[in-house]
Amino acid sequence: MKKHLLAAIVLLISLSASAQLPKLNFGIKGGVNIAKLQADWANTDNRLGYQAGVWARIGAVGFYVQPEAYLGSKGGDFGSVDQNGTTYSGSGKVKFTTLDVPILVGNKIGVDKLNFRYMAGPIISFLLDKNAKTNYTNATNFSDYKNQTIGAQAGVGVDLGNVTLDLRYEKGLTNVSESGQYDQKQNLWHISLGYKLF
Repeated sequence: MKKHLLAAIVLLISLSASAQLPKLNFGIKGGVNIAKLQADWANTDNRLGYQAGVWARIGAVGFYVQPEAYLGSKGGDFGSVDQNGTTYSGSGKVKFTTLDVPILVGNKIGVDKLNFRYMAGPIISFLLDKNAKTNYTNATNFSDYKNQTIGAQAGVGVDLGNVTLDLRYEKGLTNVSESGQYDQKQNLWHISLGYKLF
């Protein structure tokens, strides 16, 4: 009887210990975003973009770290420009293709195959391509943009089996414009669907 009790205790301890070990997941993701280049010198509009890439998640006891790498398109549309109290009519369109690398820290509530998550962390965006068009007659250096910028993401997600669904907001922390004339920060809403490969 004592042997059976001892064996049961050893089994429970080993199961508990294995449940606390860090777990690694890897997956793919894709989605859409609504991007806006925030500027106090012009009327700005949203621009629809995409994202596609990979993610990894390592964690235990509900907490996890999730680095990602994905290609994305973002940017914004501009209307009339206000400079020194004068309004200039015109329009501008900016489209970026970027490699985005967020590193998120989060917590999940529920079981492995069905849980609710919330997360936040920094993101570095590397500019791969840009397309800027404008008909502003008074604009100079409008198309000069930095090769990398820093932002922050925060959001929520759900895991349903191997399928993941995330909704996030991204706030630009640095001016994306190389020129000191135009303060522009990239803000986005992301919604993405992912699949856990293992």
